[in-house]
Amino acid sequence: MERSKVVKRILVTEKSTIARDASNKYFFEVDCKANKVEIADAIEKLFKVKVMDVRVMRVLGKKKRMGRIIGQKRSWKKAVVTLAAGNSIEFAEGV
Repeated sequence: MERSKVVKRILVTEKSTIARDASNKYFFEVDCKANKVEIADAIEKLFKVKVMDVRVMRVLGKKKRMGRIIGQKRSWKKAVVTLAAGNSIEFAEGV
C-alpha cells in the first residue's frame, strides 16, 4: 500500500493535544486495511521521525436517523503513534 494512502489525516482534538504534550503521542485517521507495520513505516517516511509504538483501534460508525430512515456513518480506523524523545511533527504543533 502506498504511504500517502495509509495516513488519511491527523486528528486534532482536546484529548490528542493533551496526549501530544504529555507523552509525545499523535493521533491519525488511517486506512482500514493498514496494519501497524505499514502505519509506522508511513509515519516515519512522511514526517521523517522515529516511531516507537503504534496502537490501532476500529471506530464504529454511529447510527443516525432522519425521520423514518435509519442510516449509519462510516466506520474508520484510528492510530495512536508514540514518537521517540526529541521527535515531533511540526504540522501538528501550530494547530
